[in-house]
Amino acid sequence: MKKLFIVLFIGIEVLCSILGMAQNDVDAMRYSQLTFGGTARFASMAGSMGALGGDISTLSFNPAGVAVLRRSELSITPSFYAAGSSSTFNGSNSGDSKLNVNLGNIGLVGAVKLDEEKNGGWQFINFGFGYNRTANFHKRINIVGDNTSSSLLDSYVTAANGHSSSDFDVFSTDLAYQTYLINPNLATADTNDFNHVIRHYGEKQKKEIESKGSMGEMFFSLGGNYKNKVFVGATVGVVHAAYSEESNYSEADTEDTIPNFKSFTYYQTLSSKGSIYWNGINFKVGVIVKPIEWLRVGVAVHAPTHLNFNDNYTSAMHSDLDNGVAYQSDTVKGKFSYSITTPYRAIGSLGFVIKKIGLLNVEYEYVDYSYASLNSHPNVFGDVNSGIRSKYTATGNLRVGGEVRLDPVAFRIGYALYGSPFKKGDNKNATRSSYTFGAGYRRDKFFIDGAYIFSAYSEKNYLYDSSTLEPVSTDYRSSSFMVTVGVRF
Repeated sequence: MKKLFIVLFIGIEVLCSILGMAQNDVDAMRYSQLTFGGTARFASMAGSMGALGGDISTLSFNPAGVAVLRRSELSITPSFYAAGSSSTFNGSNSGDSKLNVNLGNIGLVGAVKLDEEKNGGWQFINFGFGYNRTANFHKRINIVGDNTSSSLLDSYVTAANGHSSSDFDVFSTDLAYQTYLINPNLATADTNDFNHVIRHYGEKQKKEIESKGSMGEMFFSLGGNYKNKVFVGATVGVVHAAYSEESNYSEADTEDTIPNFKSFTYYQTLSSKGSIYWNGINFKVGVIVKPIEWLRVGVAVHAPTHLNFNDNYTSAMHSDLDNGVAYQSDTVKGKFSYSITTPYRAIGSLGFVIKKIGLLNVEYEYVDYSYASLNSHPNVFGDVNSGIRSKYTATGNLRVGGEVRLDPVAFRIGYALYGSPFKKGDNKNATRSSYTFGAGYRRDKFFIDGAYIFSAYSEKNYLYDSSTLEPVSTDYRSSSFMVTVGVRF
């Protein structure tokens, strides 16, 4: 699978190596980085409600939030997502964008009032079930630039040298061989020595990537309210994740200065899914304590999620040489089944209640991305998992959200800062920021909330492995608009 590092945050895969379709550390990161989807109220406070609760989206972050509600509630949240990217490669700038309409949340919370005296201080037993979206993989990336120092074909020649053509990787090197882009070196008697058709560099290189998909969970939560001082909860999440990608990489002699070469294009497709309904299951527990009337303290722990995937992928290559002949080579569909284990996460929150005027929540999330891993039967990911340990590290995510109430209207604002998961290298300081705001209108039995999220981050990656290749710098921007409509009963 192409090394496409995302976030998103998101999280998580963006631009990377196009040399093969093997599953790698980027796949683990894609499903380990979560964003705050869910309801508009939750999103407008940057997903920072871990010590406040009272919103159905908190069931996917701090399950104790289900116990804060004192009435049953039903809500639905349609969302509109726009993602843009801008890339710089060898001094050339290019960009692209993509739109997506999705469902951020739908769910029901039931509040069951108890007789406190008969039940030892327990005032409510609440349950909740529904769906929260936790990551969006929709994006388009466009990279264009002239290169006078290397070619993707260099990598194929390196992989080919010392090997018989019958041993070539059918999804990469063999495609270049079948389309006469790499050939036996006629200057030597060694049949396992190869060179490529580009005798001197100066070709225009272009890469286009379009990805689709999302990750979310169906949640089943149960919580209790003890004397309105301690709130506890647990959530079982049934995770569904799907990712697909189409890309094409090309090199072309646009100035007609390279003998015997016009262009070639390398096409790849990938579809990564679990079963029709789910990929895996996770478990979360949380508690909220109210030591004094204006202060809330929240703690939640998420166990690692074990996700199963079935990948289907294809590759093809087309070459156009100066002899006037075009060559095409396609692969059969490749298939592979494997699993990904995401890291555990711990969340601590402080919430402040300013009478009936406002709310403030500050939240810190700890995630050690080096604990992610890939597995298969038999296990072929020893080197990949070792790479994850050396490449990624533990990091912290900070979320702050506030709400001002002017009944029946409320105004909300938030900020989230996600630390870079990289231990070293060009992206060691590649943090992601989200700025959020929104408003809501609430009556006794009805509420409607709106939210806007703006997220931004930048990364540096490489089109392929070459010591002379300049990195591609890509800026990512996304906007989300969502509206939640709900009823209480």
